[in-house]
Amino acid sequence: SFEVDRSFPHTLSVVVVPERPVAVLRSGDRAWLVSGRARVIALAGARSHPRLPRLWISRTVRVSPGATLPDVQARAARVLSLLHELPLRSVTATRPQLTVVLRSGRELRLGLPGGLRLKLAVARRVLPLLTPERLYLDVSVPGRPVAGTTLKSEVEVEPSRSTSP
Repeated sequence: SFEVDRSFPHTLSVVVVPERPVAVLRSGDRAWLVSGRARVIALAGARSHPRLPRLWISRTVRVSPGATLPDVQARAARVLSLLHELPLRSVTATRPQLTVVLRSGRELRLGLPGGLRLKLAVARRVLPLLTPERLYLDVSVPGRPVAGTTLKSEVEVEPSRSTSP
């Protein structure tokens, strides 16, 4: 974006605000750079920018440089702008849940987008404490973070220890 201020008679002031990429948007074999404001910056190679996380979008969604992403993906791009210090691989945005996959393969489940800064603060404190077998950290309820050993979303039930006659 840019702003122009004309101060007559001899001054023209132009302020340019550059878009900084936070993710590579992928759809099939096509890729684009996306900013934290959910704007498509430019076409990119599918394997370009390896340090940026991948944000996948359906092939049916029309994407062009300069356009703004649809609601769910736009929310994910805004989240990624807050997560720039985490080693990210990808982000999944489904209505209304947000899940981030770290480069280690561990999932960070953020849940609804509300209270995101608090959820991220909790995640920053808890992630270093987790043992390697913990495959996900769920901070969707920041006061009660949960870490688990399976990526299945079903509730895990331990086998009963009582013996039947």
